[in-house]
Amino acid sequence: MTPNAASASSAPSRRSSPSRRSFLASTAVAAAAVAGGMPLLTACGGSDKGSREGTTSGKEAKKILPAYVASRVVTPDIPSKNGSSMGFTGKLDVDTLRTSVPKKLGKGGRVTVMSPFWGSPPKQNNPYYTSMNDLIGVDVRWRNQDGNTYDQKLGAVLASSDVPDVVVVPSWNMMGKIPSAIISKFADLGPYLSGDRVKEYPNLAAIPSDAWQRSIFGGRLMGLPQPSPSVQTIVPLYRQDVFDKEGYEIPRSADEFMALCKDITNARAKRWACGDMKWTAMNTFGVLGGGEKPLWWNLVDGKLINRIETPEYLEAIEWTRKLFAAGVVHPDFKLGKSQATDPAPKFAAGEFLIWNNNIVNWYGQQASQATQNPDFKIWGMDIWNHDGGDPTLYAQNPAGIFAFVSKKASESVIRDVLAVANVTAAPYGTKEWMMTNYGVEGTHYTLKDGVPVKNDKGNNEVINAYVMVASPAATTAHPDLPDYTKAMVEWEQRMGAFTRKSSFWGLQITEPSRYTNLVNDFEQLEDDIIRGHKKISDMQQAVSDWKSKGGDKLRDWYKKLLDENGPAAS
Repeated sequence: MTPNAASASSAPSRRSSPSRRSFLASTAVAAAAVAGGMPLLTACGGSDKGSREGTTSGKEAKKILPAYVASRVVTPDIPSKNGSSMGFTGKLDVDTLRTSVPKKLGKGGRVTVMSPFWGSPPKQNNPYYTSMNDLIGVDVRWRNQDGNTYDQKLGAVLASSDVPDVVVVPSWNMMGKIPSAIISKFADLGPYLSGDRVKEYPNLAAIPSDAWQRSIFGGRLMGLPQPSPSVQTIVPLYRQDVFDKEGYEIPRSADEFMALCKDITNARAKRWACGDMKWTAMNTFGVLGGGEKPLWWNLVDGKLINRIETPEYLEAIEWTRKLFAAGVVHPDFKLGKSQATDPAPKFAAGEFLIWNNNIVNWYGQQASQATQNPDFKIWGMDIWNHDGGDPTLYAQNPAGIFAFVSKKASESVIRDVLAVANVTAAPYGTKEWMMTNYGVEGTHYTLKDGVPVKNDKGNNEVINAYVMVASPAATTAHPDLPDYTKAMVEWEQRMGAFTRKSSFWGLQITEPSRYTNLVNDFEQLEDDIIRGHKKISDMQQAVSDWKSKGGDKLRDWYKKLLDENGPAAS
């Protein structure tokens, strides 16, 4: 879409696969195959500034987007490629960190922020919060909420009159009436950031335009984005130390994976092969995705097809069901989202050896064990096509978490919020980045051979906070584990070579409210089938009901957007 955006290259055609039809037939699912599919399309809901449906692209978006001014503060060791993050593997010399915010832009006001938090939130006046506030010149007060139930709290707050100054909304929580509430409850930031206005905030100007494009809601620039890589972020992590010890080989197909899992599993010895592999299955079977509903659509032979109508979707569900039925999945995962325990300790203990997880947890899991278990090693499998060929992957959107400012906020509050964002979006290698991500030296971290290492206080306080307001261009930097930084970025780049952008990639689509709940129950149905509580025929019936209850009309709505505006991504 824009010259400064990280590009995801078109994937090579995957090896022709006669196994799709045979796979379905072998699992008695052949009758469920509806139509082939891919990713998604784009459009523009017109220039109506008050529009609550559709999207904004092309010339209308260019009038709204901030000017892009690349940061020259630091140069990455591994430049972005194929939609990956940029990587920094070198040690940080704290004494030579650059300054990206030479003067405080905050005017000393108070700003309340509601944000999801995973873990136990620290007290408000802890040293990290007070030091960040001093650096910014704004008194930020946090209303942290449980990230696991954030959608419930978010809905209640947006339905009330008590909306905090800033509300963080992840894209996975933008269901039901949330998108319409965003448009009605939050401020237009265009008057402060569109065009050259953003240059007052240099770190915000360095955020790629594709991330800002995702921040346009209802024809207005409303969100402060957290840029993200456009490649897949779900990695099949595995215990390489155990694999090496036992002589296990990395699988390259669905059949090889199943055989490996059966070889690993020994329930009597309390060892199972894997966790719930549904997310990986969606990738290995080439299912349309990217995590968000607009990315579930693709134009095939002149007709829009939704992922739930494709044979790949059913294949992925059925294959994952077979893993559960074979008894190779750790028992904790049979409970699905309601599981009471965190799987991480059992993964660390070797009770299961393969766990698909977000790529950030590749580093996180390794770092948590590095000191107490020096032989512990987690690595990431490349994604394979189910038949053993090259995978067909679909790009994720270039931003997935946004901070919004209340429509009731005064100009002074808005400018204080932007002052916060300009600090939290500072690039790696700056004093502002160091404070945002590590806190105060001696209090939250110490330097060991030039590498900052968080202590317990740092691990408890310097998490899930200021980075939620805004972030720099997608960056991977772990100076304590440079080999993992390199491995993570190179994994993204390899997978990016097989990644295709869908036509709606990069756009913020607001569906008509009458259709927003159509697919809300599908994830639960997937999980019920995978765990043997429902059958594939139940999914067939759900797809049929979806079509008759509005799916076909929603298809027409998306097709009209496409016809009027054309695809956004080349």
